[in-house]
Amino acid sequence: MTPTTKTITLAHSPDADDLVMWWPLAGMRNADGQPLDGSDGRPTLDTQGYTFEPVAADIQALNERAVSTGDLDITAISAFTYPFVQDRYRITACGGSFGDGYGPKVVVRQDSTVMCDGCLRGQRPKFAVPGDRTTAFCVLSVLMDGPFEFEAMPFHEIAGAVAEGRADAGVLIHEAQLTHAELGLREVADLGAWWKQETGLLLPLGLNVVRRDLDERFGSGAGATIASLLTESVAHARANPDTNRRFLLARVGERPEWKDDALVERYLGMYVNDLTTDMGERGTAALERLFGEAASRGLCPPVGVLDVVG
Repeated sequence: MTPTTKTITLAHSPDADDLVMWWPLAGMRNADGQPLDGSDGRPTLDTQGYTFEPVAADIQALNERAVSTGDLDITAISAFTYPFVQDRYRITACGGSFGDGYGPKVVVRQDSTVMCDGCLRGQRPKFAVPGDRTTAFCVLSVLMDGPFEFEAMPFHEIAGAVAEGRADAGVLIHEAQLTHAELGLREVADLGAWWKQETGLLLPLGLNVVRRDLDERFGSGAGATIASLLTESVAHARANPDTNRRFLLARVGERPEWKDDALVERYLGMYVNDLTTDMGERGTAALERLFGEAASRGLCPPVGVLDVVG
């Protein structure tokens, strides 16, 4: 029986690209859940009777939650996490982030003797990483081609850990990829550029996934309907950049970089683009290669035919 209350949890990282994709479905609200000035807080789109309940958390926390409980109906995960949750989640064609010759940055202090990715393999420094379920960690593992020392920490702490000498090198994701020089850090490798040089493919970074039991819980066709609504939300957000900016500024909190219009525009152009609306064949081919490389090294379980909805 289809439930009369159709509340769907929609989890995402508190980062700019994840945030702007879903306000058309969840409503224009600040971090406290209150409507923005001039908004009634209601969804902009027709949600087909579903109520989308946003849940914001660090991406590593979402990765771990997807693996341990899988209770979130819709969630962002690192692409590398999918092999561990493929039994309970399907990938949506929308909502993913891909680096086309760019991606997470490996940085060191200016005085470091590490100068390039070859030096990383030779000197094997201690890394600060944004979690061992992240794609950044997976690709770093492929690059290093052997064991290395690392400490996992929230992504926003990594640049500081390197600058303060608590780690020899750090892997930066999100906007820190564009702002690390302000802390006196030097880039020694771009994992997205390295991956494209090695494979000729996009680097899958983040995915959006939905639970496999949506049809069972909400009625036949629910999963496809929800996936379609998600695609519509991404497309609507991309068509309304001024509203995206207003939404981010209402949540700026401790993210002063969101006041920099040029930086935000550049970042959203990198990770909320045509591939985010629909990953298409280029996206699925990149995922298949990433999962194949990781599984061949014993980093994750093998993935069969990709199950992409939407």
